[in-house]
Amino acid sequence: MRILISGAGIAGPVLAYWLTRNGFEVTVVERAPSLRRTGGQAVDLFRPAMNISEKMGVLARVEERATGTQRMTIHQEGARHPIRADLTKIFGATSDRHLEIMRDDLSEIYHDATRHDVEYLFGDSITVISPTGEVWFENAAPRRFDLVVGADGLHSNVRRLVFGEESRFSAFIGAYLGAVTLPDGAGLDRELVLHVGVGRTVGVYGARHLGEARALFLFRSDHELDPHHHDVHRQKESLRDAFAGMHADVDQWLDELDRTPAFYFDSITQLRMDTWSRGRVTLAGDAGYCPGPAVGGSTSLAVVGAYVLAGELARAGGDHERAYPAYQRAMAEHVRGCRAVALSAAKTLIPASRLGVRGLAQGARLISALPAGPGRALLRLATKSARLYNSMTFEDYPPPTA
Repeated sequence: MRILISGAGIAGPVLAYWLTRNGFEVTVVERAPSLRRTGGQAVDLFRPAMNISEKMGVLARVEERATGTQRMTIHQEGARHPIRADLTKIFGATSDRHLEIMRDDLSEIYHDATRHDVEYLFGDSITVISPTGEVWFENAAPRRFDLVVGADGLHSNVRRLVFGEESRFSAFIGAYLGAVTLPDGAGLDRELVLHVGVGRTVGVYGARHLGEARALFLFRSDHELDPHHHDVHRQKESLRDAFAGMHADVDQWLDELDRTPAFYFDSITQLRMDTWSRGRVTLAGDAGYCPGPAVGGSTSLAVVGAYVLAGELARAGGDHERAYPAYQRAMAEHVRGCRAVALSAAKTLIPASRLGVRGLAQGARLISALPAGPGRALLRLATKSARLYNSMTFEDYPPPTA
């Protein structure tokens, strides 16, 4: 049985791994000419995704590439003195099994686990999907597949072709994010430097194996901005406008916008679809149920979703009319929970008032100052995200037959 997956990010390779181990013939098509190796932004892997990575035999590599960030310095806009916090205690209070890793590093690890068993078509994209499984590409010759899975991110091409325009399913939650690669001039060593103000937050961090730093800008907006997600010049101008005058360090980071080798900008948007499947086609990860980039635990959700989809297809012997509804039933509660948590997390990470700014900074200091047990209890009382991300469960599907 031949299955086509669009997208070689996170969900695509994880899905491909488990499908091939259950005897399916898998092809992955990716628009980019090769794997992205700019490092990407740091993403969180919580207990369920860590467990799946362990089952895949890649956990040692994942742990080796962890960012290793241990300390956090928080500058409150307008305050004289920064607050320092122990990130290892905060992460420990969040989850008993968690790490942070650059997204592109994680993608590369999952790809390497599949590259000998999966056909990858880089530098290509799907243009047409017929109801009977014929697929046309921009470059490759047309081919027929039994099933097609869109794992191609928030702005999914497969979703647009099969379900319609993104605007039908997207819900703007009032914020934007920008990610910028910077020269590590500050010599960041396992430290996150955070500047927090009313309606805007920016954090800069490094990683043990990178010679560069990463900056993540988050800011509120009561309306959707004009820049399209391909209009880089206007996106950079929006970022400059949102963070102008925040701090001298932030001004220096903004000065790097025209020199940065890697830049990303997008709205923080949720996808809200009644169904992720239509005919032979289904969606996985951000393509089907993005809870909100940077605030909704989307990476762990994508890993779990890919594993569940592969498991249900294997259980149903490839019968998508049985497998797709079972997949949606298994994931529905996790998706609803992550959407709710994302709304709450956005309010916390991008405070709407001076009181919120102070609460974020003082809360981080208090949790890091307390012993592990009380710190974990306090964080669980204060946030829903810790409970949710770690409580995502998945069935332990029978071992592959092939």
